[in-house]
Amino acid sequence: LALFIQGLEMGLFPLGEAMAQAMARKGSLVGLLSFAFVLGFSTTVAEPALIAIAAEAAEIAGQGEAIANTAAAKSDYAFGLRLTVALSVGIALVLGVFRILVGWPIQYFIIGGYILVMVMTAFAPPEIIGIAYDSGGVTTSTITVPLVAALGVGLASTIRGRNPLLDGFGLIAFASLTPMIFVMVFGILA
Repeated sequence: LALFIQGLEMGLFPLGEAMAQAMARKGSLVGLLSFAFVLGFSTTVAEPALIAIAAEAAEIAGQGEAIANTAAAKSDYAFGLRLTVALSVGIALVLGVFRILVGWPIQYFIIGGYILVMVMTAFAPPEIIGIAYDSGGVTTSTITVPLVAALGVGLASTIRGRNPLLDGFGLIAFASLTPMIFVMVFGILA
């Protein structure tokens, strides 16, 4: 794991920064936001911790009779959970990149997001709340963090007046906040 992380830092972090800077210089808002979505979605789908927690959540849901206790139902549930979390991270990065571009303060988004999480916790099914909170943690793991941080730092360092430390790592805060919201919605709907 240490060698894997070192490889990510040596290879992907500079690549992510260079790509963010190149996209920002081209000036294509749609291209930059699309890149942010694809980066967030694809890294989250590939996140090993998310794969493990989705499989475990499906197993528990099957045993608790929240879903049919069949292999197909568990597989569908785990896949749906992974896609929900990946979609939420993609949307979080789009919102975070747009926030960096226009210069909106991060604290309003984070405070508002956590207020929404607290309100949704009261309405979500109790069996999904733990999974929702854990999904926020597992999305910020070995694959996602280096690339998301590289995108944020690269973009913030390219735009005058932005703080690479605050804005760059602010994307990680979005990437861990939105899965909690989306998974609770998933639990309410599923």
